[in-house]
Amino acid sequence: MRLAVALLLGSLAPAQSWTPQASGSTASLRGVSAVSGSVVWASGSGGTFLRTTDGGATWKAGKIPGAADIDFRAISGLDEKTAVMMSAGQGEKSRIYKTIDGGASWNLIYTNPDPEAFFDAIAFWDTAHGILLGDPVKGRFEIMTTDDGGETWKRQKGPSAEPKEGAFAASNSCLFVRGGHEVWFATGGPKGARVFHSTDGGETWSAAKTPLRNDSASAGIFALGFANPKKGMAVGGDYSKPAETSGNIAITLDGGKTWAAATAPHGFRSDIKYIAADKVWIATGTSGSDVSSDDGKSWKPFDQAGYNAMSFAGATGWAVGPKGAIARFVAAHGTQP
Repeated sequence: MRLAVALLLGSLAPAQSWTPQASGSTASLRGVSAVSGSVVWASGSGGTFLRTTDGGATWKAGKIPGAADIDFRAISGLDEKTAVMMSAGQGEKSRIYKTIDGGASWNLIYTNPDPEAFFDAIAFWDTAHGILLGDPVKGRFEIMTTDDGGETWKRQKGPSAEPKEGAFAASNSCLFVRGGHEVWFATGGPKGARVFHSTDGGETWSAAKTPLRNDSASAGIFALGFANPKKGMAVGGDYSKPAETSGNIAITLDGGKTWAAATAPHGFRSDIKYIAADKVWIATGTSGSDVSSDDGKSWKPFDQAGYNAMSFAGATGWAVGPKGAIARFVAAHGTQP
């Protein structure tokens, strides 16, 4: 959906914290992809992209020529030199770009020709195989896949959508992949708050209803996260009512076949990540951030620096946000690069 969401993150404990870094950009950063503890890509408004190869000690920012009005909501770093970037926007503003030279040049791979289309998220299983999710067109979610590192994309027959159901293009967090072929995506809007699941790379899908609220166009699931193939969480709520805590989280213990309500974090949440090194979940949103060390049975709020998206490579992660904000995280029990 056509949404811009700001996230709030902060310090978890004295041994766990977000450390701000100088990005060299003032763009609203919306996408982030940690390839390793040293190589990270980020993307945002005004055709902006960023890259670091030294763990964020220095960042190089750039803009894609001819994309000043393009909002890059998602980026997938495939290695130090290669990344695929997705923009979200109505019709032809939904695009896919790729670089193979560390951002020195970008090729426009795909421009969506359908004026009704709107890209939401992109993810890769490995350096060759990836998947893209878009809002419904003619009653079906838009699904495209690639098997050559994003050079070409094949349109799949996406699953049927309910009227006014869509996905949230907030922080590239409504789409989640595992293994070599498994993928989930989440929806919102009236009759939304569903989780779709595919075990064959997006060719066929099943759908499950969740208890998250979906009583308006601004409500539903904003993010999915999995600790393992069975245990996952869905977070969201109503972004227009960020203080409300009801209906903003659900948990699955069977890989997404069924979902049950869980103890709610403190308000609307638009992203969630599991950090295996510390065995904790981080849930974030415009009304604050929370951490859980007991699989969602309880949540503890932590401080309120504003970020839009997160990405982790092992124990080390990054968050990006408004006005070029970038911060680095190292899990308490992780090994720094």
